[in-house]
Amino acid sequence: MDLNLQPLASSCFVTGTPFGDGERVISFLLRSETSEEVMRYDVAAAARERFTVQGTVACSWVHVFKPRKQGENPERELKLTAENLFVTLADPAIEIAPENERLVQFLALMLERKKLLRPKGRAADGARNLFEHAKTKLIYAVPAGELNPEFFMAIQDQLAALVGGGSKKPAEAKPAAGATAPAS
Repeated sequence: MDLNLQPLASSCFVTGTPFGDGERVISFLLRSETSEEVMRYDVAAAARERFTVQGTVACSWVHVFKPRKQGENPERELKLTAENLFVTLADPAIEIAPENERLVQFLALMLERKKLLRPKGRAADGARNLFEHAKTKLIYAVPAGELNPEFFMAIQDQLAALVGGGSKKPAEAKPAAGATAPAS
């Protein structure tokens, strides 16, 4: 899963005020109601109440603004991969937002299959699974959950907002001519 996104804005989407060094910023990824594009909106935490969502929010996270260093290439961060998104949402320095838990669990599963994360057992409280990031050797604690059909049904909307499509229900399957429907 790769998405091309805008880099972190230097000013608040709501107020237009430039972010200050160390200011708390909330970043939102959402799919617009009018286009199929995934957009990033950066909002000062103080202006959160005035931000109105026009589309489907895939996820959001809070981080501290750090101005770009001179000569730093913002284009480098334009491609958001499943790995980048996981590292951002599961950052050990912040608590995973409840609305992002399923997405983080799904990304961990996907990255484990790609051998980018290695399972390291459960946390002492038993409520989180531990994973080691293959490149950085950092340990990420991911909320434990059962990956059952209900889990995958619940995450469909978030994934659809990220990669396209919608939460449209599949058409009812029609039996072929001469076939009979199964008895209930």
